[in-house]
Amino acid sequence: MATRLQIAKPDIVKALSQGPAILRPSDLAKVFVQNRSFWRLAQNTTLREFSNFMVEKSELRQVAITFPREVVSGFTWGEVPLLETLLGLVKDSYYSHYTAVRIHGLTEQIPKTVYLSREKHRGESSRRETPPLYPQENIDEAFQRLPRMSSNQIELEEEGIRVMLLEAAYHEGLGISAGEVNFGGERPLRLRYTNLERTMIDIVVRPFYAGGVFEVAKAFENAKEQLSVNAMRAMLKQLRLGYPYHQAIGYYLERAGYRASQVELFRREPMERDFYLTHAMGRTTYHSRWRLHVPEGF
Repeated sequence: MATRLQIAKPDIVKALSQGPAILRPSDLAKVFVQNRSFWRLAQNTTLREFSNFMVEKSELRQVAITFPREVVSGFTWGEVPLLETLLGLVKDSYYSHYTAVRIHGLTEQIPKTVYLSREKHRGESSRRETPPLYPQENIDEAFQRLPRMSSNQIELEEEGIRVMLLEAAYHEGLGISAGEVNFGGERPLRLRYTNLERTMIDIVVRPFYAGGVFEVAKAFENAKEQLSVNAMRAMLKQLRLGYPYHQAIGYYLERAGYRASQVELFRREPMERDFYLTHAMGRTTYHSRWRLHVPEGF
């Protein structure tokens, strides 16, 4: 004799197929609780029984990605591209760094690492006054060491990529946008990602998450006709960073041949410390105009 779940299956399929294609566990639980009476499910039917049945008998698919610090899990209705699935399962997440560089069409490379970020909660990293500029000896010491890179990453062998889940400081979603992105698949992907100005700041701050300083320099060249230097400067101030990244940004702008008036926006900023284009460069060349150390031969 058919079970209540089997009898209700057409109605359940209709409800799930008309809803979002990506569901976190709490989303599926909500659908189950709100509809179980209409579906006339037995009172002793549990959420686990319901989900197991639908995974086995329908287009519902279970997803679990085990990062070192957490398991990201949920469900999709049918095949959903990985980039959309990750965004749907990791609350308030967005693509950043090298992934955003690719989204904006600033690299010919196809990065093998996907950079997915989410802001810390307000209490963990609230917006604050601009921190005082670090003493020169602290800057020297920090940039002579290798950078601290997140270990919260996983290899997805089937897709042939690595996914890095980054925790970003809380900035109220500053510079995060959404739109359709065409990567040549069957349809455009609906993604959240850093806008162009935020992307350029992020890759200057963390060039090791963007293919290195040569890729950052290339991105500045390719962004020349799109980038609002004024908006980037205003955003940099809003981010309230403790290092003089304006010196590195100004250097990249000048190197890429931006207009003198655009470069001058960063030249006018105080230059009170020597700074570094990236970490652990070894032999460097010093550009006194920007008080900046860059890799020798760069």
